[in-house]
Amino acid sequence: MSVDRDILVVGGGPVGATLALALRGRGLVVTVLEARPAGVASGDARVLALAPGSRLILQRLGVWSQVEAQATPIAIIHVSQRGRFGRTVLQAADEGLPALGYVLPYAALSDALDHALLEAGDIQIVHGARAAAVECAAQQATVRFSCASESRQAAARLVVLADGGRGLAEPAGLRRRVHDYGHSAVVGQVRCELPHAHVAFERFTPEGPLALLPLGERDFALVWTAAPEQAQALVALDEAGFLQRLHDRFGGRAGRFTAVSGRAAFPLGLSTLRPVTAPHFAVIGNAAQTLHPVAGQGFNLGLRDAWELAQAVQETARAEIGAVAMLARYRAGRRCDTGGGILFTDFLVRAFSNDIPGFGPARAAGLVATELVAPLKRFIARKMSFGAQG
Repeated sequence: MSVDRDILVVGGGPVGATLALALRGRGLVVTVLEARPAGVASGDARVLALAPGSRLILQRLGVWSQVEAQATPIAIIHVSQRGRFGRTVLQAADEGLPALGYVLPYAALSDALDHALLEAGDIQIVHGARAAAVECAAQQATVRFSCASESRQAAARLVVLADGGRGLAEPAGLRRRVHDYGHSAVVGQVRCELPHAHVAFERFTPEGPLALLPLGERDFALVWTAAPEQAQALVALDEAGFLQRLHDRFGGRAGRFTAVSGRAAFPLGLSTLRPVTAPHFAVIGNAAQTLHPVAGQGFNLGLRDAWELAQAVQETARAEIGAVAMLARYRAGRRCDTGGGILFTDFLVRAFSNDIPGFGPARAAGLVATELVAPLKRFIARKMSFGAQG
């Protein structure tokens, strides 16, 4: 594994696979290190909220046609706060878009990307590879990893970490900042007595936001923010008790909740790495920034990281791939998008997840203003759909 290569991607999940596929057919030597054994599907039960810009990326990779039938379009996003006046309604028709987003099982996208990698022909995939550390040098970066109980290493002009931040020792000079919101997310799939009509709900409460995303014909994917002890208690409730608590928190806008499945809880925080590059090394996706799910921005930022890094590689002479100048251009190009996504998400969590006196009326006024000022509403919708270059 010491053969020279151009790009070495650590992590074959959706973000790493997107980067590798965006570089196929370019005459580059690309290797992907993936921890899963060959032939083993992801098995991840999460759902993804894909922005329209992410759909365009998947279309350009030739993958969207493989998952479109399993994707539920979002036609309307209804934003409100519990117990207070004011709401904002974003509609795809107003933006001239077929949808404001798409709700897709993670496993469906992962499987489609796995298949595309295997079909590519010019991408080497090393399965069962667990990266341990990366070392950056003047001309290349080297990854130490284990595979089949053996210690190995691989070098490349550019090593890209896209493993979701699962423990690779980062090079000196890169600093990670972590903020604990003191929240956990309860996720699951709920069924309602009324058809969802492709409406997504974002309801803010003092305890944190609660989101319902349309999934399939009558179901919603649930993301319910709560204090950690509350989240564990909600997961432990029987079905009837959980559905009653959900109705109490959300209200009757979607009708009566009739069933729930796949409940789980996990902690929420903000994790950012700065800078996201070192000589011949770059970090993308959740390994670079992990956001609160309130606005559904994290995964979409990661796909844009992968796409724009691939463009930067293609615009660079082969001998200069991974050089300081190339990575500086990539960072500059991503600064507005990632910085804006982080600030927007963090603002929503801090401003809308409290019961500070005076904040409620101010939030209500903000929602009303967004609803009434068409240019402001359009600006928010386009940025959420396509990022900083919306």
